[in-house]
Amino acid sequence: MRLNSPQINLITRACMKASRSLIRDFGEIENLQVLTKGPGDFVTSADKRTEKILIDELQKAHPEYGIVTEEAGIINKSNIKNRWIIDPIDGTMNFLNGVPQFAISIGYEEDGEIKCGVIFNPIMNEMFCAEKGNGAYLNNSRIRVSNKKKINDALLVTGGPKGASEIKDKIFSEYINVSKNVSNVRKFGSAALDMAYVACGRFDGYWQRELNYWDIAAGLIILKEAGGFVDFFEDDAALPLKKNVLATNSIIHEELRGLISKKDIE
Repeated sequence: MRLNSPQINLITRACMKASRSLIRDFGEIENLQVLTKGPGDFVTSADKRTEKILIDELQKAHPEYGIVTEEAGIINKSNIKNRWIIDPIDGTMNFLNGVPQFAISIGYEEDGEIKCGVIFNPIMNEMFCAEKGNGAYLNNSRIRVSNKKKINDALLVTGGPKGASEIKDKIFSEYINVSKNVSNVRKFGSAALDMAYVACGRFDGYWQRELNYWDIAAGLIILKEAGGFVDFFEDDAALPLKKNVLATNSIIHEELRGLISKKDIE
């Protein structure tokens, strides 16, 4: 890996340490305690164990930093200048069902801006990382988004909705409309990896509604540093912490936005 900032080194060490127990848990899924947070939304003992290891490792170096994490919530609320944004297992449903499509995701935020991030799939041994101004990497290789120019040739990825979503019909309508106008659409079940896969050119674009900050924090910087473009669409003022994300190779961005926002579904 060619990125050597203190933050990147710290995040990667924390990910590697947490991944050892996560890999063991993946091999013994039937023994894990599983709790339901809501319809289609689960948390396992592996989520909590992985999160604790990550927090402990990051706090050893910077006990004063704030932390925003999926399970524990906000730690050190008074520090909003320097924060770690953590998702211990992005893709918990995949993890629970023995599907090796999940990742540890950590972003480092400074003064409200993500400065660096790491997304690590421990089963595939793929570590995506990026640092502002220094590019994006998959393991030791520099990555770039695809150069696909035509929306009808594009391979896209999306996600959702969860069982509790109140906008299922809208999401399915979007999916139908987009899929009619592109080469194909996949659904893999991990927002972090979906964004990383756009960053390295495996997909040409990604969109999803109702995402949390920890789902996308690391992916934002990785995709941008790989030459992609990320923004948000139709954000609901009533749900300020939820984001509707559109991320592409930048070339097909506006065309994909048009398909998503199209009112009349044919």
